[in-house]
Amino acid sequence: MRHPAPTPAAAAPSVATLADARKLADRLMEAMTGLLEIIETETTLVRSGKIREAMAMEPHKTEMSQRYLLTLGHLKGAQEFFTKSAPDLLQALHRHHDTFRAMLQVNLTVLATAHAVSEGIIRGVNSEIQKKSMPQTYTAAGQRAAPHARHAAPLAVSRTL
Repeated sequence: MRHPAPTPAAAAPSVATLADARKLADRLMEAMTGLLEIIETETTLVRSGKIREAMAMEPHKTEMSQRYLLTLGHLKGAQEFFTKSAPDLLQALHRHHDTFRAMLQVNLTVLATAHAVSEGIIRGVNSEIQKKSMPQTYTAAGQRAAPHARHAAPLAVSRTL
């Protein structure tokens, strides 16, 4: 389900009735649910090593993130009304948001793990390249000498997949 991207200058809808509050709450729930669907798909793709497919979701993820932030801003602007007139609805939104944050944490953990693994691979490749290009010398005690850093050649990596 694609929605038009929200404009940053969009005026906050007024919340004067319980029906208005319900509409705003529904929009926030919809934004969180949509963003979670994208994030869960991204997490699954990254876990299975399909990085290109996960990266292709970035524009839609950005759009949904903007919608979420805009709606959250509207909710913050109407928080006084929610606190006074719809505290149960506000509590339900808080519970849903706690679940939302937990799911985001899972996604961030998967992405951090993928980053650490890929960085480890690059460092390992660089180490092997450096070993082959540096002179192999020994100390007076017969131990292999660590090569001097000035002999190291830089490693160029293309970030384009």
